[in-house]
Amino acid sequence: MSAVSGAIRKGRKFDQVLEGAREVFMLNGFDGANVDDIARAAGVSKATLYSYFPDKRVLFSEVARIECDRQASAAIAEIEPTAPVETSLRELADRITRFFLSDFGQQIYRICVAESHRFPDLGQRFYASGPQMLRTRLGTILSAYVARGELKIDDIDMAANQMVELCKSDLFSRRLCGINDGISEADIARVTGAAVEMFLARYGVSADAGQT
Repeated sequence: MSAVSGAIRKGRKFDQVLEGAREVFMLNGFDGANVDDIARAAGVSKATLYSYFPDKRVLFSEVARIECDRQASAAIAEIEPTAPVETSLRELADRITRFFLSDFGQQIYRICVAESHRFPDLGQRFYASGPQMLRTRLGTILSAYVARGELKIDDIDMAANQMVELCKSDLFSRRLCGINDGISEADIARVTGAAVEMFLARYGVSADAGQT
């Protein structure tokens, strides 16, 4: 992953290139995107594009990393650390679920899974900047509620993983398989509500006290 990072060079039109690349990758996928289209969408020459990124694979991995970081940062920034744990978990669950169902979330997942066997470092970089980062930031929030005595969790990483997976439920798989039969706000609320209820049933202090 460090080799990929080291290959990137920044310049005045760096952000333009990233935005153009994001547009083309999301529209055409990894294989369907070509450098000419990306340069055109970014409003730069191919020479400028290649001066920043040595190949399409590196460019895609950087687009995925930046967008995942932006999405995770936005989700965490909206969480009020003094709010009751159930309030924060419901907000987090809603944002996590909507990200998984978004066009970007679906497309990035498909591309990275499809290409990871050919470019293992691409898959590794996506995992580090996407799923792993999300779980790490979620773990930080859970740890704060453990410290406040509102949750009882011995394995923060496991709990964070479980929360993320609960938010997928069947909605993520349906979208991934192209079953777009009208996922509604009620569907999302049903999934996120059930995820929070199950999580609190396992890790909530009141639930733990009732078992002892």
